[in-house]
Amino acid sequence: MRTAIKEKKAPKPKKCRVASCGASFVPQRLGQAVCGPACALKDAPRNEQKAKKAIDQRNRREIEVRKEKLKTRTDHLKDAEKAVRDYRRMYELSIGSGCISCGESQESIIAAQGWKTGGAFDAGHFLGKGARPELRLVPNNIWLQCKSCNAGSSKYARKGQTVSQSFRAGLIARIGLAEVEALEADHEPRKHTVEELKAITAEYRAKTRELKRAAA
Repeated sequence: MRTAIKEKKAPKPKKCRVASCGASFVPQRLGQAVCGPACALKDAPRNEQKAKKAIDQRNRREIEVRKEKLKTRTDHLKDAEKAVRDYRRMYELSIGSGCISCGESQESIIAAQGWKTGGAFDAGHFLGKGARPELRLVPNNIWLQCKSCNAGSSKYARKGQTVSQSFRAGLIARIGLAEVEALEADHEPRKHTVEELKAITAEYRAKTRELKRAAA
C-alpha cells in the first residue's frame, strides 16, 4: 500500500523587519527576518546587541557558579545571616514598628537619620553574635533598630538606660518577659551544615521577595 506524500507548504510572505524598508518577501530560510543582504547589514547592530546581552548574561551566570563553588561554610553562614536580617528588617518596617531600643517611630527616625548610608534602619541582634553565636540566625533575636542604636550610641536611648538595657525593655514590651528570659536562657548549639545554611538563605530570601511583592 502506497503512502501519500504530503506536499511541503510554501513559506508565507512576511514583512521586512527593517523599519525603513518594510518590503514584503518570501523567507528562504528558517528565522529569516529581513528581505536581503542590504537590510541584513542595517539590521546587524540589533543582532549584535542581542548577542552581546546574551553573552553578558551567560558570563554573569558562569561567574556566579564559580563563586558559589568557592564559598566556604563561613561564607554560607554570612549569606544565611544576611538573608534572615534582611527579612526581619523588612518585616518590621512593613508592620510599622519603630526602633526596638529607643522606641522612636519610623517617621522620627527617618527625619533624624534618613541621610545615613544604607538608610536609617538596621536589623540588630538582641544577644550579640560574638557572645551568643548560637542565636545569630534565630529570628526572635533580630529586631528593627535605628542606625544610631545599632551602632551603640546612647543618643536616642531611653532615659537612664544603656542601648542594651533599652533593647531589652523594648523587647519585653513586644514579646513579654517570659519570651525574653527564654531567649536569654537558650544555649542550644546550632551547628548548621552547608546544605542547611543554603536552605535557610533560600527560605528567607523567598520571604523577603514575598514582602516586596506585597508592598508593590
